[in-house]
Amino acid sequence: MTRPPLTLRRRKAPAAARRRAGSPTALPRLTSRSAARLLGDETGAATAEYAIATMAAVAFAGLLVVIMRSDEVRGILTDLVRRALAVS
Repeated sequence: MTRPPLTLRRRKAPAAARRRAGSPTALPRLTSRSAARLLGDETGAATAEYAIATMAAVAFAGLLVVIMRSDEVRGILTDLVRRALAVS
């Protein structure tokens, strides 16, 4: 009687690993450690906040310049200053 040749059997990977291995959009599992590493880093957050506040201030200043250049607002302010000086 002859024996069949010995073959090495590979163990199957878990089902989740098999699904991820074949998909092009396989993402690593998000653990609490990796989530803390990704979301806990606030490097540059203060700089971004200052940049946003500066942009808002510049936009507000631009709006004020546009409003102050109008003849109607200029007339109102001139009249206000004249009345204030006349009372004194």
